[in-house]
Amino acid sequence: MKTITKNLVKTLLVSILFTSSVFAAEKHVATLRGEVNIDAQKEPSTIANTLNTDIKQGRNYPMQPPIIPHKTRNYEVNLNSNKCMSCHSRNRTEESQAPMVSVTHYMDRDGNFLAEVSPRRYFCNQCHATQKDAKPLVENTFIDMHTLMKSKITTDNEH
Repeated sequence: MKTITKNLVKTLLVSILFTSSVFAAEKHVATLRGEVNIDAQKEPSTIANTLNTDIKQGRNYPMQPPIIPHKTRNYEVNLNSNKCMSCHSRNRTEESQAPMVSVTHYMDRDGNFLAEVSPRRYFCNQCHATQKDAKPLVENTFIDMHTLMKSKITTDNEH
């Protein structure tokens, strides 16, 4: 048993030494820190502004929740209060001119309609999000369904 343990320890030590020498031989290791040394603090980027246009945005796929086209900073949404509903509830949309929340938000799990927003749809920012005026962190090659279908039809017609 001692021999097995000693051999295991030797194997682990050799593996660690080999791995560290391989990393040391690397001239550039990609990290989330970029070119900033481990003992330095990177200058933080500025926080992007929230889009505040109040213009409805198109949706990219069926059943995508609408995005929030305005700032929501300091909007309180908790067990006792939901600031979103002060504009988007059925009885406030005429005054606020905001779109009413979907009728699906007034349904329970069994499909019965409720007088108030369903508890499972109460916390709006679980599905809906504001948008930032910022460049994407990664390249996005997403193609929405309608564009994809149009290109497929065009391709099929050419053949």
